[in-house]
Amino acid sequence: MKKLTLLSILLLFAGYASAQKYSSKTGKLTFEASVPLFEDIYAQDDANLVILNADTGEMASVSVVKNFHFKTKLMEEHFNESYAESAKFPKTTFKGKIIGFDKSKLTASPQKYTVQGTLNFHGVDKAISSSASMYAKDGKIYMQGSFVAKPADYKVTIPKVVTKKIAENVNVEYNYILVK
Repeated sequence: MKKLTLLSILLLFAGYASAQKYSSKTGKLTFEASVPLFEDIYAQDDANLVILNADTGEMASVSVVKNFHFKTKLMEEHFNESYAESAKFPKTTFKGKIIGFDKSKLTASPQKYTVQGTLNFHGVDKAISSSASMYAKDGKIYMQGSFVAKPADYKVTIPKVVTKKIAENVNVEYNYILVK
């Protein structure tokens, strides 16, 4: 599985070979789909792979779906088997661009950017737009942002028995420290 993921990443990022690249293998990606009065639905992946072409602002990321960890093992099992179907759809990817990105203008003060691209989850590609805050310090680029995704947009079926326990809008957050 690790070899398949590594090969996928290499192919995904092949176009970035000659560019000024920044990357991270320890990006943090979280999602939260909690509803008041019910158990918290929160998962985190601390091994999100991301690469940024600092010349063009293009970026891409890959997460292995089974790397999302929940508070309880049962919730994680249900997520992987019933919702994300991680055996059938083992990874989620994003490929896009940071609008108006210019590395030479990054400072130690956070600046707002818009990230636009395509998120693939559960075998479905969907255009997304995200607000991100970025800054540079000690030769690293720091990036954090968020967006909202709807399970229905990615053909994730939620059984009627639990529909009131899972939010219709899932809040997704990312936090990257990118190095050259």
